[in-house]
Amino acid sequence: MLLEVIGTTLSEVKTIAANGADRIELITGIAEGGLTPSIGLIEEAAHAVSIPIQVMVRPHSRSFCYDADDLRVMEKDIAAIRKLGHIGVGVVIGTLTADGNIDIYALERLLDAAGDMDVTFHRAFDKVMDQEAAYEQLSQYPLIHRILTSGGQANVLHAVPRMKRLVDLSRDSHIQILAGSGLNMESIEGFVKETGVQQVHFGSGVRGAKGSLDEIYGEKIQIIKRCLTDIQ
Repeated sequence: MLLEVIGTTLSEVKTIAANGADRIELITGIAEGGLTPSIGLIEEAAHAVSIPIQVMVRPHSRSFCYDADDLRVMEKDIAAIRKLGHIGVGVVIGTLTADGNIDIYALERLLDAAGDMDVTFHRAFDKVMDQEAAYEQLSQYPLIHRILTSGGQANVLHAVPRMKRLVDLSRDSHIQILAGSGLNMESIEGFVKETGVQQVHFGSGVRGAKGSLDEIYGEKIQIIKRCLTDIQ
């Protein structure tokens, strides 16, 4: 079982790695659902820890639809991340059309920019009209290794049947399902056993009572990681 945790600062990145997480999603603008962090933060984070880091590439929080200007910015951000040359650093992207389908043109431009970097398709997936059709589309791209999703619901705990179905689809695919949004220490064991997911994503669930804008509690990461290890 793999545990990914959101980090927004260098100190959070260090805390996440020190307390047993397997991978970091590096973002800024956590209250906006995640935006592209600065190149300085990306470089410092990559030097500071040895676990993989997936960097959000999202220029604004208005939608997951991007015009030509947005795409040029995103391509340059990806090129800058790639130029750092750190093994274990990948990118997190997601592109949609206005009618709720995968924007293949935009996606392929960003994948071309990513080269051989590890790619996560983010929760734009939760806004598509047909998740199973979208999963099959994304499966055509070897660079995309996982989809972060809450099964189309604000809280993944309300999408257990859908998540189980997506996990079933992933069994014969290179794209794994990364479950996130709403998971916490109390719910994780039952959710994993019921859905069969092998990768989970935590943000607010490892922070204090104020939620996403509160500090990360290292002991929560440790407890969740122990629980995931015991499930195995």
